[in-house]
Amino acid sequence: MWTTTIARCTLPSMRKRISVLACHALRAEGRPRWAVATAAISPSPSLHLTWRQLRGYGTQAPAPLPSTALGDSPGVRQVRALEQERQLEVEWEDSGQSLYPYTWLRDNCQCPLCTLQSAQARSLLLSQLDIHTGVDRVQVTDNNKVSIVWPDQHTSEFDTEWLRKRCFSPAARQALQEELFLNERMYWDSELRIPTANFEEVLHDDKAALAWLLALRRVGIVYLKGAPVEQGQVARLSQRIGYLRLTFYGHTWQVQDKSQANNVAYTAGKLSLHTDYPALHNPPGVQFLHCLSQAGEGGESEVVDGFHMADQLRREDPEAFRTLTSLRVDFTDTGSDYCDFMVQSKNHIIDVDSDGRVVRINYNNATRDSVLDLPLHQVQAFYSSLKAYVQLMTRPENMLTYKMEPGDLVTFDNWRLLHGRKSYLSQPDRVRHLEGAYLDWDEVMSRLRILCKSVHGES
Repeated sequence: MWTTTIARCTLPSMRKRISVLACHALRAEGRPRWAVATAAISPSPSLHLTWRQLRGYGTQAPAPLPSTALGDSPGVRQVRALEQERQLEVEWEDSGQSLYPYTWLRDNCQCPLCTLQSAQARSLLLSQLDIHTGVDRVQVTDNNKVSIVWPDQHTSEFDTEWLRKRCFSPAARQALQEELFLNERMYWDSELRIPTANFEEVLHDDKAALAWLLALRRVGIVYLKGAPVEQGQVARLSQRIGYLRLTFYGHTWQVQDKSQANNVAYTAGKLSLHTDYPALHNPPGVQFLHCLSQAGEGGESEVVDGFHMADQLRREDPEAFRTLTSLRVDFTDTGSDYCDFMVQSKNHIIDVDSDGRVVRINYNNATRDSVLDLPLHQVQAFYSSLKAYVQLMTRPENMLTYKMEPGDLVTFDNWRLLHGRKSYLSQPDRVRHLEGAYLDWDEVMSRLRILCKSVHGES
């Protein structure tokens, strides 16, 4: 069952949302910004992630938060208006303190005049906001809310939990961002035992579906067993989340050896490690592949953790990492399928965010354009850097190989994993046939948050 193959490999922060923990982050300022958060996981023979992997490859996890008992958020002891700083100081009953700018508080007034409650959307226009506002008076109400009367006599009231969750301290902000986006990753290599779940349980059980999506986010790949061996199952699975991503290849597509193939995937030859669709400026985030029939010989799948490899490249060859994160490369894809297409994009091979964290890999050697929009003196450096990255990925210790059988359905992070396939030889009674589909991370994360709320009953 999913409880033995997926849920045990998810971190406590995966299995319980961090909204409560964020409330206890106020006194964690002296702790390291990033740490490997695996100490609470106990090894299990049935775990499909080895203990060594959990200990070794978790990266950029939030710093441990104070070990305050979970429960209701502490109430407010007192509030004080700091006129010179134009901030509200809130002292909590557990002795923590938070500071909130007046402008932010007025901008986020939760009253019906300022917030459309049915949509939890701001009604207050920015043109109506006095960004230099002061306050008339502040107090803690009898029901332990923070009340502010503004100079125009408009009144705002804020719930304790709502305020504390939005504390501006670095630790609280970090905890809330982790709750919202689940950016922590567990890196892996060829020793990974892919987290596995039952297809029907994921379709019909919220806990199973939540564990599946959490593992997909953290590990990047999850295997679902027991899907009916007929077309349409990737579409069924997508309905568990929301909807499929339509591309030029259709809502779903059939991976088979085809004459006059319009994609190298539709041949029997070897596919080198790649991400799908870097020829789009916004490539699909998640990919499903369902095995309907496997080749008689060959056809093994190969995957590598592109984030892990990017991290290794940063350590082993910083200049190559800088090149691949700074130079934009042209990709192209032309043909006819769902409709005719001629797409063109410019992407970094490795995308990083403002903190330098790797957020997406864009690499497909088949669709990398012959157009290379670089100054002459950067061309050789680009090739050297890309070669260094590919050589890392193809090291045997970094690449995971598996072979799908009919009824297997693999789900993986297309922004993170690079996948490929060995060449194969089909037989008349064993023609290799996979059905594939894409989703975007926005709808996957939406469903993940909804499942967290329904399973744990948290607001």
